[in-house]
Amino acid sequence: MRYFVQLAYNGNPFHGWQTQPNATTVQEILDKALSIILRQKIDTLGCGRTDAGVHAREFYAHFDVIDHSHQHDLLSARFLKSLNSLLPYEIAIKKLIPVDDRAHARYDATLRSYEYLIHHHKDPFLHNRSWLLFDRLDINLMNQAAAEMLNYTDFTSFSKSNTQVFTNNCKIIKAEWTAHQTGLKFTISADRFLRNMVRAIVGTLVPIGKGLDSPEHIHDVIKSKDRSNAGSSVPACGLYLTEVKYPYINDY
Repeated sequence: MRYFVQLAYNGNPFHGWQTQPNATTVQEILDKALSIILRQKIDTLGCGRTDAGVHAREFYAHFDVIDHSHQHDLLSARFLKSLNSLLPYEIAIKKLIPVDDRAHARYDATLRSYEYLIHHHKDPFLHNRSWLLFDRLDINLMNQAAAEMLNYTDFTSFSKSNTQVFTNNCKIIKAEWTAHQTGLKFTISADRFLRNMVRAIVGTLVPIGKGLDSPEHIHDVIKSKDRSNAGSSVPACGLYLTEVKYPYINDY
């Protein structure tokens, strides 16, 4: 039996989502908790990767249960409470959803959305949850540049090199800066994202907001297909995965 698990996590204590040697990750801790409570080895597969320090308000992973004697317990409030009790406060399980055995948390996702938060004044309650940037930015200039990205599909310039993906093409359907309670928020939605893509995009748009580059600069960066022409990656602390959509998730 295959299940989707919907979770949220604060990325500060973790070296990203994906299990790796000599580092504590969200996937490693989740797999251990599920294996303990289900009394069998569980290996989850996530809807994507998040880098060290990146947060997720909504994240999905799938896993298979071989012993079907537990299948009814998994959907109970008691099971959810027990699972959450095994996890640190930085990881919260929201829901478990039974799905078809062919359902895939990574490949079946049709839309992903991220938010990036910036604040302008020192605030201890925003530390490691938003990027402190004292410079004031021109939202209109950044939105002019962000809107132009919707006209392109090849985002090689914003990707880490040697990521072993088949294509650097993505379809962005939204890219917008808005005023936020504590500063600024950048929202971006696409069918898929490349490694480090959002942080590189924000790092390219911020100098435009400062008036150091023109909005037209975004065209040159994208057309160059060269990461060195894009801006520096902004800190991970301001980045949140906020939404992942599937064509069938509401059927369960």
